[in-house]
This record gives sequence, structure tokens and C-alpha cells, in this order.
Amino acid sequence: MSLPVTQAASVQEIQTSQENIAKINSAAEMMQCSAVIDILFLMDGSYSIGKGTFERAKHYAVKLCEALNIASNKFSLDSFSTKQELKKHLKKISYRGGGTQTGLALKYVLKKGFPGGRNSSSVPRVAILLSDGRSQGSVVQAAAQLKRTGVVLFAVGLRYPKWEELHTLASEPVESHVFLADHFHDAVNGLSTSLSMLSFCSATPAGLKCRRASSLSSTDPLCFAFRRVSSCPAGCQAESFPCERKTLETVKELQGNFMCWKGSRGYGPYTSLCPFYRYSKVYRRHQTVCHRTVCSDPCDSQPCLNGGTCVSQGLELYHCVCPPGYGSDPHCAPALSLDCSIDLLFLLEGSAALTLEGFLRLKSFLKRFLQTVIGSDTPSKVGLAVFGGETRVEAQVGRFKGNTRNLLKAVDALQPPGGLTLTGQALRHVTRHGFVSEPVFADVSDDLPRVVVLLAATPAADDVVEASKYARDREIFLIGVGPERLKAELNNITGNPQRTLTYSLPDRLVGKIPELKAKICSVDTQGCLGHAADLVFALDASVGVGRENFATLQDFVRSISVQFDVNRDVAQVALVAYNRRATTVFGLDAHESGSAILKAVGEASYMGGGVSTGAALLHIYSKLLTVANGARPGVNKAVVVVTDGSGGDDAVVPAQKIRNSGVSVFVVGIGDMQRDKLLMIAGSEEYMISVPSYEDLKYFEDVLVQMVCSEVRKPVNMCKPNPCMHDGICTLSGASFRCQCHGYEGPHCERRSGKNSSRGDVPKPAGLRKKSRQRKSHQDLLRHYRLHFRRRAA
Repeated sequence: MSLPVTQAASVQEIQTSQENIAKINSAAEMMQCSAVIDILFLMDGSYSIGKGTFERAKHYAVKLCEALNIASNKFSLDSFSTKQELKKHLKKISYRGGGTQTGLALKYVLKKGFPGGRNSSSVPRVAILLSDGRSQGSVVQAAAQLKRTGVVLFAVGLRYPKWEELHTLASEPVESHVFLADHFHDAVNGLSTSLSMLSFCSATPAGLKCRRASSLSSTDPLCFAFRRVSSCPAGCQAESFPCERKTLETVKELQGNFMCWKGSRGYGPYTSLCPFYRYSKVYRRHQTVCHRTVCSDPCDSQPCLNGGTCVSQGLELYHCVCPPGYGSDPHCAPALSLDCSIDLLFLLEGSAALTLEGFLRLKSFLKRFLQTVIGSDTPSKVGLAVFGGETRVEAQVGRFKGNTRNLLKAVDALQPPGGLTLTGQALRHVTRHGFVSEPVFADVSDDLPRVVVLLAATPAADDVVEASKYARDREIFLIGVGPERLKAELNNITGNPQRTLTYSLPDRLVGKIPELKAKICSVDTQGCLGHAADLVFALDASVGVGRENFATLQDFVRSISVQFDVNRDVAQVALVAYNRRATTVFGLDAHESGSAILKAVGEASYMGGGVSTGAALLHIYSKLLTVANGARPGVNKAVVVVTDGSGGDDAVVPAQKIRNSGVSVFVVGIGDMQRDKLLMIAGSEEYMISVPSYEDLKYFEDVLVQMVCSEVRKPVNMCKPNPCMHDGICTLSGASFRCQCHGYEGPHCERRSGKNSSRGDVPKPAGLRKKSRQRKSHQDLLRHYRLHFRRRAA
């Protein structure tokens, strides 16, 4: 198929549009059509469309082209041999503006034929017009002549289209040739279904599966994309249904006659009655028919266990994306093999404060863990160390590589050194002496992630904060295992509550083996790519932070954002800077790529002055976490507040309000902060990170990413936060939601209901509120007019 793409803007633009034409020639296998077809997209790029709508129209064309099978060996007329090349070229088409010269565009096609196409009577031709239908000049005659030549013409409305014109342009039957691009999936399905029912699409290639409309992919064969309705297998249904479409029109209304001044030749100015009009925007409703194709999905039965995510692969096939620790089973059943590549060192407490029974319990747990997860083919290397008053590295990492029996014998031979519980000293010692890697090549060292698992049962007798910072500065990942009473100390050591594992009773320790294995392997999977999330950063830009430190906070946001897959379908990022007032630097739907986010973060300005974290959280709640401002229903959301701790007195209630709406609130406190107040904002220690200084922020990037990732992977509540505007009530409906509106209408209660527009509690327009004063001045002017007339007559 040939798919030229051009803009209907002006004659000059039409004649120079060759550089913006994307063509592909392909046997229509994905369309379920055996014929050779030339398809032309005519894209309206005029001022009445606007740049945002033009970009969405390009997205519609790209998604429709993804259903096509593009291969260079099919036909000779082929400018692009792959879908990637076509999509890349489509995205480069720029918005131009100008008038909406649709008639000239159709005449150009009528005269020149399809640019790059075969223009043969034996090759069917299809034209797809994407426009708002507000053309300048006549278009009916050109469209009629084009259709008489055999071209099948589809009309896809953009923004608030003029439906009368689109219905006039489209081929018959109009119901199956006119669509609205904003109803994205129904528009793609309807156009595809109509294409598949054309007379020249008479054959159906075998072996293609159906997919539901919400899972468009460049590699999936689509049931609804160019398939005959009768050719869909069981489980797929292509259906039409009555629907209502709206357009926005400008209405001229007479408000009354008012006194005005006039003048004529030979006479001075005089007063007269003049009409006064008001122009208002109103919706016009059009009843029509929409299309959709629905296929059953194998993931509806929820076959993935232990929090795994099901990804359908056709009508019957699927695969599970499993959390750490369950990846070796197709259904995410428990699998405890340590299949991650790391350098792992176990550090056991053997101090005098720990009884012999306690030491033997820790050693037994370690042996049981190694027996469970370590095999001859395990890619990780393991080392052993014990500490008390002194620290002994009994086996450096990698010494027993591939020899599980000798490793377990070394565990049996461990003896407690006794003495004080010098945990900090032990962390420094194993950082320097526990990891000795043999060079892989002459000048290349083994740089696998290094992990220390601390098994402790009594409080440390020395400082652990500086010692753990010393280890983390040298890229050592710390995981702490201990009883509940040591949770705070272990959090200080690991620097990340997600890497702390505690147990309530000693006999519960063995049951923590799967959880420990998951925490160990999580350090080998940095970032949060592929997970959908709406993430909002709030940066303290007050005088307490300072201009230089604010630049450090900007770098921190950049480093975090690159670990998310930023686009409209996966992760969205927003940024707010605040002092006593909050400012939106950019919203959730402002940028579609990570590179754009990196650039936009630099546009945040240092503000100085006082600070109010509560004002920032209220701003985020009302201005960013709403559907109208880019927040997406069905996507987990998180707010990250980065502050020095001042100005948090008024933030507890707003933070709780955000959490009640289903949004996670993380707090990154820097320096000599007010920990108790920030803890109340975070709601729990699991959502708070304490950073000693601004220079140390870079060491806590992966900590924050892991904390946020663990939240966005949780099941989604479609009604939290409430996607319904104007106090609408959200109710769950299957896998989606429904809004119950009061005085408003629309999927999100976004528009005021027309039937309530005349209520007494609705404020009058400004022009009508001044009517009483205008009536008084009118009487005065009329009296002066009569007096002036009598004087002239005398």
C-alpha cells in the first residue's frame, strides 16, 4: 500500500508537500485484505486545528499504519521498508498553520493523482482526510469528482469538527466513513472494519489472531484492523452502536437595542437606537453510528501469581512479567534460585552480647538460605565474614565459585569472635577486604554489583551511620536482617527501608528466605523502565536551600527521571518548585520523552524567600493530580517532596489528603532537618529518606527509585485519585470506572450540563449583569434626544 501524508493548508503547501509524504507499499496482510491498495492521508495543518490537535492527528495516522505489514520486497514503489522508518518520518512532519484549503487539496489529488502511487485503474485507492471540516471555499464538488473516479474517501474529525461538511465529503454509507479521532480506539476500529468490508478485500490470509483495541502494537496482527467481520474467530466481535457526537459552534444572539451616537454629512452627531449582539459558544449534537471491535483476552482469568503482570499475546497466548524471585516459572510460582549476577558477602554477628544459641540460629539460617538458592550454575559469587570485637573474612567473595559443598562446610566452620558488637567497624573492614576480584582481562576488572547482607541480632556498640555511608560511597549495596527492635538501626545502615528485613520472633526467620532472595536480586535490576506511573517532584526553592543547592536538587530530579520510561503510555513526570507559593514548572502531560524532561528541569527557577510545604502539596493535589491536567485514571501516582525540613508545619493535613486519594507521598529530607515533622508528612518510615547533605543526594538515587517502583507495581484502584471532576462520584465498573455527575456531564463530569444552565444559582453573564445600569442610561439618552429634536424643529 502507498500512504502519502500531506497537509491541506494552501496551494503552495500542497505543491511542496512532496517532502512530507510517507509512502509504503505492502500486501495488506494485516488488513485481512488480499488486494493491493494505495492509501493517502490528507492531514489538516491549518490554524483552526492548532498544533496540539495536529500532533494527535499524526499519532492517529501512526497507530493506523502500525497495523500494516511493511516490507521492501513486496512492491517496487517503496520509500520506506520498515514501520520504524515510516513512523520516524511521520513524526518529523511539522505544523504549518494557514487557511483550511481542503477544496484545493482535493483538487490537487484529483489532478495529480496519488503522489508516489501507481494511479492505475487496477489499483484501488483510499483517501483518509483528517480535518475539522471548517474549509474555506467549496469542497463538495471536488469531493464528488474525486469519488466518481473511484476513490473511497474517509473523513476523520479533529477537535470540534463541522460534521455537516465531513458527512458531505465522505463516501457512502456515511456512517461507516466518518469518525472522530478523539475517540481513538473506536475510530481506528471503525475505519479498519470499513476498509476490510470494501469489495476489493475479498480474501482473508490464514493464521492471524485477534487482539483487543486497547493493545495496539507494531508487531501484533489485529483482528479489528482491516479484517472482514465474518472472518473473526470466536471471541472477537466487530459491532456498531448508536452514539452522539458534538461540535462547538459560535451563535450570534440579539441582546436588545441600545442608544448609540451617529453622524451624517452636514449635521453634527446625533443619537439613535442600535442593536447589540452577543456571541457565545454552544455545542451542537449529531446522532450517528460508532464502531468497535472487542476480543476476549486470555489475561482476564488472571493467570499470573504473586503479583505478576499478565501480557496477552493474541487470542489465546500470554506471558507473565514476574516480580524478583519468581521469574523462572511461567506463572510466577515461587522459584528461589539466585539467578542474578552479583558479588555477595554475608556478614554474621558473633559478639558476646549474642548468645551461642543466637549465633547458631543465624548460622543455621544462612546455611538453609544457601542450600535453597545456590546451585552449581548460580552466576553470583558468595563470601563469608563474622564480626564482634573484631572482624574476620573467612571466605573472600568468589573463593567457592561453583563449589556449593565447600561453601556450606565453610559456613559450618564459622566461630563467633566474641567482644563488643562493633557493627560500624565490621562494615568498613569488609568494604576494604571482603571483595577481591580477579581481573577478567589484563586491564578490565569484574564490576558486578557488590552486596553485603548484615545478619545481626543486637544493637551496635559503635557508630554505624558514617560507616554505612563509607560503604555506600564505594558502591556497596547494604541489606540488613534483624529483629523488629533493630529496625531503626538497620534503616540507618541500609539507607533504604526497602533493603531492611525484620522478623518478630526468631522462629519466623526461616520464612524470610524468599523475601531476602528478592531483596538481594533487586539491586541487579536498577531503574523502573516499563512501569506506568504519574510522578510529581516538589523541590524546595526557598532561601533555606540556597541557589547552589537548588541546582543540586535539579540534578537529582534529572538522575531519577532517566530511570523511568517517559512517554504518554508509560511514565509521566511533573515538576513543582515552591517557597511560600508553588509554581508548576511543567505538568504531567507536558513532555513525551526523557530528553524533553531533562531539558525542562533546567527551566525551574530558584525563588528564595520563606517556605510552605503545605501550600506546595495543596497545589499538587488541585492543579496536577487531576484528569484535566494530565493525570491518568488507572495509573499509580507518587509525589516526591525534596526539602531541608523547614516549612513543614502546615503540610501534614495536605499530605494525608493526597494519601487518602490513593497517591503515595515520599519525602527526601536533607541535612539538619525536622525529622518528626517530615515523618508525619511521609506517613511512615518506608516513605522517607534521610540524606546527611546535598552532596550525598547522588548516593540515594537508586534508593528512591526502588521505593517508588515498589509502589507503582502495586494493583491500581481506578477511582483513586478520583477521576471525576466537579465533585462527581466514581464507581468501579469491571476493569474501568464510571462517574456519577451532578449538574455536569461527560466521562469525567468535565462539562456543565445544558439542562441546568438556566437555574437561578448559575451566575449571569457579565453583559447581562450590567443591564440595569444600561437601562437607566438609555432613558436619559432618549430624553436628550427628544429635546434635541424639538430644538431643531423650532
